[in-house]
Amino acid sequence: MPIDYAQVPSPAFVLEEARLRKNLDRIRTVQQATGVQVILALKGFSMWRVFPMVAEYLSGATASSLNEARLIFEEMGRPAHTYSPAYLEEEFEEIARYSSHITFNSVAQYQAYRTALTAIAPEVSPGLRVNPEFSDVATEMYNPAACTSRLGVTRDRLGSDLPAGIEGLHVHTLCESSPLATQKLIEAVEERFGDFLPRLKWINLGGGHLMTRQDYDLDHLISTLQAFRARNPHLEVILEPGSAIAWETGELVATVLDIVENGGIKTAIADVSFTAHMPDTLEMPYTPRILGATPPQPGKPAYRIGGVSCLAGDFMDAYAFEKELRPGDRLVFWDMIHYTMVKTTMFNGVKHPDICIWHEDGTLEVVRKFTYEDFRNRLS
Repeated sequence: MPIDYAQVPSPAFVLEEARLRKNLDRIRTVQQATGVQVILALKGFSMWRVFPMVAEYLSGATASSLNEARLIFEEMGRPAHTYSPAYLEEEFEEIARYSSHITFNSVAQYQAYRTALTAIAPEVSPGLRVNPEFSDVATEMYNPAACTSRLGVTRDRLGSDLPAGIEGLHVHTLCESSPLATQKLIEAVEERFGDFLPRLKWINLGGGHLMTRQDYDLDHLISTLQAFRARNPHLEVILEPGSAIAWETGELVATVLDIVENGGIKTAIADVSFTAHMPDTLEMPYTPRILGATPPQPGKPAYRIGGVSCLAGDFMDAYAFEKELRPGDRLVFWDMIHYTMVKTTMFNGVKHPDICIWHEDGTLEVVRKFTYEDFRNRLS
């Protein structure tokens, strides 16, 4: 039963359980066909209330901090694959206790923590993030493989061998990319680091594999991964998509509060904020889809959608609607569960969206309501 948005409080993020399960089932098909491990990247989706469902389908999860590693360990019941650009000395022992794999961003970081890792958690497998200097990401802010990137070691910095004790390589260069990009990534890895692969236990091909997008060629991805595993049958191969898990599984429901007009532009002010609740729309930038709205068209009433914060740039141009908007009308922002929800802030103290689940039996559960104390306790 699809979501009845009229039942959802405003503002609120609402996840549709059936759509999440459909994505997970598709991803499990890839795992079964290729023998790779697909794990959840918490930086894209960390709604731990549904971790038990995710754990039914995926092989684990990946963390980028102590807090994420602990969340995986406690709420999914599995040790994390952990990577950070740099580790804090006072946190490292605890991170090691929550992890099965720890990837280091530089040789210096590995050397700094190698002895401690062996003493604290010798069962944890150490890896090194490398930069294969290939990416199809057009937006520079989201391109981790740029020549000046701080993320990963390029081949020229490694020389002829890996540091002793390194058991795996980690690459991450894609963002909502195609299977052809995955194929090219693997080719770049084999070209630059192929001589290391026979001596390793695992390779993590990172995220950006948008295998749940409707037009994604899943057969191409499967054949690419099968061929790579055939060339390297000893390697444990890991993928850690962020967007693909919760792609198009839920929305942000909002309400129009007021209509203002200046300079010939009508703005519908809603009870949400782009800077606080949808910051990726301003960072990327991109224009989120609103159900029932289109790009501006002759003859249709058009509006900016304005956020409720005091930031002058807290708005999105421009949408056309079938009829004039009025205070009290609902706005449903499509596909706001992955990345968007994890990036929310409490800027300006504006009301934070509730978090809801629309269950497969057609019932709505309000999982979390945010209060003044949540806002207050983030400050000092």
